[in-house]
Amino acid sequence: MTDEHPDKHPTGAPWRNFYGRLKGKTLRPSQETYLDEDLAALSPGAVGWEENPDRLPLDLEALFPGKEIWVEVGFGGGEHMVHQAAQNPGVGIIGAEPYINGVAMLLGKIRKAGVENLKVHPGDVRDLFDVLPQGSVSRAFLLYPDPWPKKRHHRRRFVTPDYLEALAGVLKPGAIFRVATDIPDYVRQTLEQVPRHGFEWLAEGPEDWRSPWGDWISTRYEQKALREGRTPHYLTFRRV
Repeated sequence: MTDEHPDKHPTGAPWRNFYGRLKGKTLRPSQETYLDEDLAALSPGAVGWEENPDRLPLDLEALFPGKEIWVEVGFGGGEHMVHQAAQNPGVGIIGAEPYINGVAMLLGKIRKAGVENLKVHPGDVRDLFDVLPQGSVSRAFLLYPDPWPKKRHHRRRFVTPDYLEALAGVLKPGAIFRVATDIPDYVRQTLEQVPRHGFEWLAEGPEDWRSPWGDWISTRYEQKALREGRTPHYLTFRRV
């Protein structure tokens, strides 16, 4: 997809793209099996515009009876999402990830861990925000998002008004939003933009950026950053 495109899909959906590739190297046969056998059962419901053009809200009580709801934006290979699900059985977690290789990796981890409090949307999280009830989410994660390093692509980062306004709408007052990145300019844009959209930053100073959260599990993206000499930063915000 290029930057030169019409404002809407043929379905009527607006063009939204803060992500990069949709598919990488060839999937292994086992991963193809996970996608064929497991993905449909883990769907949170009608999220996409083709199956839900009226943008009817999801029934979260039917998905996760009696559970609070967390959302992970772009779960990568899924290790953090599965870890949180295993550590927090009283929570229902919905992850959105358009990169199909990452979705396949997550499904394999779900099989291995045996966790059942997860749902997966294999697409843009902005479409998920459209159908989440307002004020329904208690915690959101944005961990090592695509940095879009070129200045002309900064508007495709997640920490921009279109995404942050939608995120703020689905979060409960007092909900927590966690951001992890190893890109200094992404830190700058996050600290500049997120507080403008109904959040307060909970850290006291730069020294807090280097301390992961107590329930943190190191992801492959964090490990890559450390191998390549980049410093991870951990930012925590609260919906006000």
